[in-house]
Amino acid sequence: MTQTAPQFSAEVFPAHAAADLARLGRTIDVLAALQPDFVSVTYGAGGATRDASRAALRGVQAAGVPAVPHLSALGASREAVRALLADYRGAGVSRLVVLRGDMPSGLQGLGDFAYATDLVHFIRQETGDHFHLDVAAYPECHPQARSCDTDLAHFKAKFDAGADSAITQYFFNADAYADFVERCAKAGVHAPIVPGIMPIGRFSRLVQFSEARGIEIPRWIRSRMEAFGDDAASIQAFGLEVIVRLCERLLAMGAPGLHFFSLNDGERVAKIWHALGLPQPPRAPDVLRLQGDALQT
Repeated sequence: MTQTAPQFSAEVFPAHAAADLARLGRTIDVLAALQPDFVSVTYGAGGATRDASRAALRGVQAAGVPAVPHLSALGASREAVRALLADYRGAGVSRLVVLRGDMPSGLQGLGDFAYATDLVHFIRQETGDHFHLDVAAYPECHPQARSCDTDLAHFKAKFDAGADSAITQYFFNADAYADFVERCAKAGVHAPIVPGIMPIGRFSRLVQFSEARGIEIPRWIRSRMEAFGDDAASIQAFGLEVIVRLCERLLAMGAPGLHFFSLNDGERVAKIWHALGLPQPPRAPDVLRLQGDALQT
């Protein structure tokens, strides 16, 4: 499948407790008002969040937005995935985000799919071209990869197995994304690679989250954030400025869209969205632009 127009999308995660369900509902309402191309719903490895994920998926659909389920490879069986695929087809779902997933605590064995590549291949065998398949990308290299070259080879294998496009892990260095896209093109991957965007909320939480995933927070951002101390308003304002600048640069470079990790906080996504003037992307300058699949300067 070929993507011709930029896509602007967001991600939510399922909820269980009443207060969290209410927050999820508000987030879906805020995101729906932005009219994104789709909202994806995370799914715990081994089916850990199966019922909650389905409920969140129905909530997104009820809000009038295309809903895109995540599917995790680890801990899944062929029978369970086959049943999910049939369920999703029956519900009118036409797109999936296919991930390896993290090994949940207490899970015994890998299941029938050790890697996202295996799951992509199985979905294609079972459903042909019915689903548009997104996979994960890591511009700063997967933290568990032996090398960036090995990581790129695994990434390419997902497309050889039938993936259509990719959504990256979040990052703060646009040059890392540009370099990754260029390396992918040289390796023969000519599919859309959409940057994942993380709105900045509590900085301490962002640091903890990023360190656990091998994501670099540039020193200048850390220094500015730390200088604000407990001034939450300044942290929020600076965080918004940083992310808007990043998004503007990525779109000016020709990135095929943006995917926002909402963390079930739709307001932060909405502030970035409106600051960028989405869904109409800014006009790209002639100085630097990603022409489809490769970086040209």
